[in-house]
Amino acid sequence: MSAIATPSAAPAPRLSRAQWRIIMLASLGGSLEFYDFIIYGIFVQYISAQFFPTSDPYVSLILSFSVLALGFLARPLGGVLLGGLGDRYGRRPVFIASLGLTTLATIAIGLLPSYATWGLAAPLLLVAFRLVQGICLGGELPGAVTYAVEAAPRRAGLACGFIIFCVNVGVLIATLVNLGIQYALPPQDVAAYGWRIAFLFGGVIGIVSFALRRKLEESPEFVNLHGKASRHPLKELVRDHGRSLVVAAGIAAIIAGFNGLLYGFMPAFLVRSLGYAAPEVALGMTSALVVSSIGLIIAGWAGDHVPGKQILRIGSALMVITVVPLFMMLANHASVVLVLSLLSLVFSLASGIWPSLLANLFPTKVRFSGIALSYNVSVTILSGFAPLAATMLIERTQMPAAPSLYIALCAALSFWASFHITRRDNVPASEALGTELPAAGAPRP
Repeated sequence: MSAIATPSAAPAPRLSRAQWRIIMLASLGGSLEFYDFIIYGIFVQYISAQFFPTSDPYVSLILSFSVLALGFLARPLGGVLLGGLGDRYGRRPVFIASLGLTTLATIAIGLLPSYATWGLAAPLLLVAFRLVQGICLGGELPGAVTYAVEAAPRRAGLACGFIIFCVNVGVLIATLVNLGIQYALPPQDVAAYGWRIAFLFGGVIGIVSFALRRKLEESPEFVNLHGKASRHPLKELVRDHGRSLVVAAGIAAIIAGFNGLLYGFMPAFLVRSLGYAAPEVALGMTSALVVSSIGLIIAGWAGDHVPGKQILRIGSALMVITVVPLFMMLANHASVVLVLSLLSLVFSLASGIWPSLLANLFPTKVRFSGIALSYNVSVTILSGFAPLAATMLIERTQMPAAPSLYIALCAALSFWASFHITRRDNVPASEALGTELPAAGAPRP
């Protein structure tokens, strides 16, 4: 089990220019991760027609969604693999390689010939490229969080909040790219090649991000290990920090459950089942994204001044209390902009603080692996099954507001986890060992 770090009386300092630089470079891949996820979902109907043509369009669509699911299932594997390599050989080489491979796979999907041209090779290669993306992205956000916490341990809350803010920017860019393509091209051209433009644009973002990320220095805390990195980080993690893994997965539960429903279920549910107009739903989703982005930055900043577990506890408790009434308002055709904004405001408390809490559960030697394994398992299970669970709840209860019970359950798991966080917030592992870290941007020892 992780040792309890001693609290520090020193006030949280300002982030230096060097620390901001590292945090911004580390955040680039997270933006691409969610951009790619949203773009695939937006254009899945066109992808299914080109790579999985069948006489039944629903079968074609199901096959395309299965490819998306495979990417999700590959994330825990990628988290274990890349997290272990990052803890053993350093954050920098893994972080650069994962973004490079993700970018290549994104470009390859944009250029991949259709089934009509290449036959069976086309869908098989699409599956392979999505698996590469899933494996690499399994280590992307955990790596960014690890970098941010180790570069700015005294401002871990704000640094991690900024990482998640950039993830939201990736979602916003995906939405804007979709709008641009839909307005610039007629529907038949969007189906024929417009969707490829979105993937190629993501590839351009990835190339720029890769070029910038190559300028990253190694994490200060990893450098401070002085060659004493773990030889078997996964084995050490499971053996010595099993309890922390369970608590970390619980902390991430509200993030996984809420995001899984918001992006994977709510748009179609609001339009098809509750009868909201598509433009109103799009405006509501955008408003929710803006509110959440502002709120999580504030929550991350607050986590550097008050215990982060208290913020998580309040946020998850408020979600349990408010999510059912808010969903009932949606079922009664209240303003979708208002309701989704209120839901996202409550959610932002947990969204802004969870990364720093996860990072501080694990010491430097296994931090990358610990974050990657716990986060990816939670996201794969709770996000991946969220649409299915919501549909089953509606079917069994005949209540349109029933999906709120799923979010409430996930929030309750995070509420439970907030009482089992054993490391003090925002204190680097090195302080607990009585060592001093070089500042971000300082010469390496």
